[in-house]
Parts: sequence; C-alpha cells; structure tokens
Amino acid sequence: MSNAFDKLHPKVQRWVYQQGWPSLREIQSAAIEPILRGNTDVLISASTAAGKTEAFFLPAISAIANQERGIGILYISPLKALINDQNRRLETMSDLLGLPVTPWHGDSLQSKKKNLRATPLGVVLITPESLESLIIREPGWVASAFAELQYVVIDEFHAFIGTERGQQLMSLLHRLEQLLNRLKKPIPRIALSATLGNLESVPASLRPNGTMPCCIIKDAGTTSTLKIQIKGYINPAKLADDEHDTNDKLNEPSNLINDLFKFCRGGNHLVFANSRKRTEELTADLSDMCEEQCVPNEFFAHHGSLSKELRQDVEKRLQQEQYPTTAICTMTLELGIDIGKVNTVIQVTPPHSVSSLRQRMGRSGRRGGPSTLRMMISEEEITQHSDITSKLRLKTIQSLAMIRLLISSKWYEPADTSLYHFSTLLHQVLAIIGQWGGVRAEQLFAILCKDGPFNKVSASDFKSLLIHMGKTQLITQLGSGELTLGVAGERIVGHYTFYAVFQTPEEYRIVTGYKTLGTIPVDSVLLPGQHIVFGGKRWKIKDVDTQKKVIMVEHSKGGKAPHFDGDGMSIHDAIRQEMFTILKEAEYRITVGDKKVDFADPVIKSLFAEAVTYFNAAELTNNAFLQDESTVHILPWLGDKTTNTLLALLNRKDFKASVSAGVISVTQTSIDEVKMALKGSFEHGIITETELAQNVLIKNIEKYDEYLPSNLLTLDYGAKAFDTKAALNWINLNT
Repeated sequence: MSNAFDKLHPKVQRWVYQQGWPSLREIQSAAIEPILRGNTDVLISASTAAGKTEAFFLPAISAIANQERGIGILYISPLKALINDQNRRLETMSDLLGLPVTPWHGDSLQSKKKNLRATPLGVVLITPESLESLIIREPGWVASAFAELQYVVIDEFHAFIGTERGQQLMSLLHRLEQLLNRLKKPIPRIALSATLGNLESVPASLRPNGTMPCCIIKDAGTTSTLKIQIKGYINPAKLADDEHDTNDKLNEPSNLINDLFKFCRGGNHLVFANSRKRTEELTADLSDMCEEQCVPNEFFAHHGSLSKELRQDVEKRLQQEQYPTTAICTMTLELGIDIGKVNTVIQVTPPHSVSSLRQRMGRSGRRGGPSTLRMMISEEEITQHSDITSKLRLKTIQSLAMIRLLISSKWYEPADTSLYHFSTLLHQVLAIIGQWGGVRAEQLFAILCKDGPFNKVSASDFKSLLIHMGKTQLITQLGSGELTLGVAGERIVGHYTFYAVFQTPEEYRIVTGYKTLGTIPVDSVLLPGQHIVFGGKRWKIKDVDTQKKVIMVEHSKGGKAPHFDGDGMSIHDAIRQEMFTILKEAEYRITVGDKKVDFADPVIKSLFAEAVTYFNAAELTNNAFLQDESTVHILPWLGDKTTNTLLALLNRKDFKASVSAGVISVTQTSIDEVKMALKGSFEHGIITETELAQNVLIKNIEKYDEYLPSNLLTLDYGAKAFDTKAALNWINLNT
C-alpha cells in the first residue's frame, strides 16, 4: 500500500484489507491528502467503475471516524436509486466504524429518518429536492444537526452542471453554509464524475463565488480495453413512407429486432433507446419474440415513468446475475447504479451527446473485462422522395463522429454556463422567504446573486423580478421593508411539488388489479378500449378515472407506447464539425499507432459510401448552400444554437424556413436571395439573442417560466436558444 494509505483511519485500513485489494488505485491514493486536509474543494474525474466513490469515502470517513455528534458527511445524488445503491455499498464500512449511514428521500424508511432526527450522526445520503425540503421546513434542526459537517460530496456532478437543478443545488449549498455560519470557513465540496469536459472550468461551477481553491484529480493512468462495433440497417421505404401504419410492431427493420434478440439472449445487457416511447416499443417486440419462441422473457423496460418496484425488479435481476436480463432503458441506467456485470451496452440510434455515450459505454466491462459497445443505426431506404438528411445518412455520420470524438479526441461536451436560470432564481426567492418567513430584498440579492450562483443576474434584472413577483402576489412587502410570501406564493410553496425545480406535471397512474405499473403524463391520457404498451407489456384500457387520475388496464394483445415529453437534447458544435470532417476526408476510421481501426459493419460502410458520394456530387466541401429545385438547403455543420439562430434570422426576413438534423431548408427561393438576406441581417448593427427570442411565441421551458416578467423570460430564452456571435462569424465566412 502507498504512504497515503497510512493516513487513513485504522478501521478504514482494515476495511480495505477485507476487500482483498492489493493496493489503492491511483485516484484513491491521490485523493487522500487533499480531502483529509479539509481546506480545498476536490474534483475527481475518472471513468466509470474506477473507484471514485471510494476515493472520497476512504479519507472522508477517516476524518469523521471519531466524531461523536453531528452529521459529518452530506452525500448528494441526482437519483434516489443511486442513493439506495451507495447505502448498500457503504454498509460494511459503516458497520465496522459504528457510523450510521442514512438515506433521506421520499422512499426512505421513516424509522431511519426518526433515528437521525433524534441522534444526528454519520453520513446522510440525499437528493437536492429532499435537502430543499429540510432547509425550508426544519431550518432549526438542520442548523443543529449539520453543525459539525465536514464534507459535501456531489455524485455524478456532470448531471447537474448547467441545469436548473444544478443552479438549485449550488444555491442550496450556499444557503446551508449561511445557515451554519460557515461562509467565512466554507465546507469542502467534492465532485465526482466520469464525464466532464473542459475540467479546468468545472471548479467555477462547483463553487461559483470562488471562495475556496479546488484540487483536480484526474485518472490518467488507468487504461481499459474497448470493443466497439456500429451496425447498419435499411428501413424499407414502404414502412418509412407509411405514417399511418397500424402494425403493432415497431417501424424498424425486422433484422434489427432479430439481431437485438440474438445478441442479448442468454446474457446481461443494457439497450439504450433514447426515449421512453421507443424503450417501451422495443421491449414489447422483444418480449413478444420470447413468447413466440416459447422461451422465458429476458427483456424488461426501465425508465423514469415506471413504478419504483418495477425498476428495482430489473436492477435486482441485473445485480444478482442469476437470470439472463436485458434492460431496455433511457438515461435512468446511465448513471452509476451498481448493476453487476453487464456483457454489452447497445445504443439504438445515435445518443444525445458524447458524454452520454461515454457514460453508457462504461456500464459494461465493470469487473476487469473489456467495455463492449454496439451501436445499431437504421437509415431510410433512398427513394425519389428522400430528403437531404437521408441522402447524407446523417444518423450514421453522427454516430461515427461521436465514436471518433470519444476514442480519438477523448472529448466531452462542456456545460453551457451562459444561462440565467430566472425560473430557478424565482424558485429560490420563494424558498428563502419560506425558510426565514421574511427577508429584505438586498439580503436576497446578496445570497443569490452577488455571492451566490446567480451571479450573471444584474441588480436591475433582480429588481424587475421582485416587482413582477409582487404584482402577481407571489410576494408582498411589509411596512418594515421585509418581503414575505403573498397569497399565490404561499400556495406554490405549500404544494408538495415545490421542492423540485424541474417540471413535474400531474400524471395518471396505470393500474392493473391492485398493482401500480407507473405513470404517464396527463397529455397522454387514453380512452377505454384502446391498447397501449407499458412496462414492456401490452395492455387494454378498461377504464379511466379522471378524478383519481387512474387508468385501469388488463393484459391484452396489440397497442403502441404512449407519448412522453422531455427526451430531446441539443447537439454541440464539435459533433457537427466532426461530421463535416469525416465526409470531407472520406474517412471515419480511428488511428491507433500506424494503423487505421475499422469498427463499421458492411451495411454502415455502404451507407457511409453513399453519404460521401452525395457529399462530393453536391460539392459540399467548399459550399454550404445547395439548390434543390425551388428549395435552398443550408449546411452550417454547427450545433443547434447556431443553426437555430440562422433559422430565426431567415424567419425575420419572412422566408419559409425549417431545420432538421442541423440542415436548414428554405422553400420558394434561391441561393443568392438567401445569402443576401443573411448578409443583410446585421446591416443595422448586431442583433442580440434577446431580440431573436422576442419573435418566439412559446418561450416557457422551465418550471416557473410562467411567473416571469416578459423581459426576463425573453432574455433567458435567448441565452438558451441562440448564439448570434457564432452565427455572424459563419455568415461572414460563407456569404
């Protein structure tokens, strides 16, 4: 063992020996000294299953091993399932040291919460929403119970950066330090993640006010074997063109479904399908194949709308490795829940991001074996009606680009930290007032903006927010000058959904007999007699109780999955630029030493050749505009924010323009007219993102957007959707 190992508490050392580890891993040794020092934040970036959790807990538990009162470690996770998993993993260590570990979320045992309330001690595992609830409802107990807090650790930190939930979390941690009178002596924050782009910029997201230095620990020495293959499929034109197909089977090539069945039968696998609807459809078709072949079902759906019991059943099957199990899943199994040994990870359709692809790939090969990733991409059969995105085979090219960025460049998407998050700011204003009862405006600004995470918000914009909140009765001002909750504010803060800053629409429960299968959004409610797919099985709707919001179902044949919202994500500039490079160079293979590694099957090679042929024939290497009869196609090869900006500029000039897969199509025009319009867009000065957002009719995206004044909503939406500087640069280079 290393010299760093000697600094651990003797009982922690004994626990390490009991695990049979010959030595600590590189990041585990490197993390001991800075964490024990307790005067710096720490960022630990390493691949999945590289021992990040132990890298934190070994020294942190050593530091609190002799602490006799008060909670010493606050562990924050984006998922309740991950909390339950960490609770299991810490059980033997906590028993050895006699330190309690308490999971604290909506599904946790009340007896454990009661014990912690009576005797605060040890480690608390919590979600941001549960922490928000505690601080608002029991600030006195929190101040007492966390008085001796030594560490805050945030797991899967990449899932928080740049999101409204991340802003809430940073605000919560700042408020916690204020409550504990620790602003001048901050509590060290430790962030764990496998996929963080631009590491040097991450400390600013971990502690926005920069009051503590940050030590970055990166696992550079660990190498792993990767096995990657991308397989292609052709979707027959008769299926691709038939939008009214009533067949219960997926509109997928049958050989894709057959291959999934063949690859997965008899082992443990994860199949990522990107959307909950597609997850349900794939699971149902694969389960049907098991029934047709008279073999036990091995295919199970796993997504956020399923009941906790159904999700846990799948997780247990994977952990126990007793029965072959394939989980068809969304992002719910992307994060670090222990699911045992997974043979392969299969991605059906391109993933949303390179970061997501890396996270998913790391779910296999977790016990010494190689990480194995299969990508299965279906493209439409080319016909006379095929559009430019099909002819360029953009799903295939995007998949190839993501693999190259992942393997060759080791690149991940950096978080977008340019956003204002006014919706979350409004939420935090209400939360702080709910916590204290009354607060002065200047105190709110100092806590949230001047010294807190909303440092992009100016004093004038904050004042505008408070004035509007007063007009809408969210808050009211007393004669003493303090702000308190208004009638509308009390109603919102008092509702059980308040603690989450993300959208939590009312949903209908799907029930069979006395068993709840899960929930679907209210806009997906169906009628009695209809057939649906849910939980990977087929059901017939018996009855719909609109008052109780319950859908009663029974087993049946047929049906399609209901629609779920919220599965789309934005594509980064770097991905589309890599796609352009691949087509321009007619080369997708990865260079390893003096060799080119090929990871494509014959169908993908054929699809790639088709794309390159069309790319060259259309002379797209040096030309971003293509005339197709009376339609002009624009190919910026840039991310969605820039592409959306170009689209908005054209719409301001009254062109009929639309965008698909990063390609803008403008009808009833010519290239010269389009170029002239784009050139003239900035002739009277720079158009701001806010100006473009003014023309967008529906700007509500985040949970409390409806309560924002129009000027702040427009400012926020513009920052999210557009990038006028990048668009102007592109126009100057291409027109």
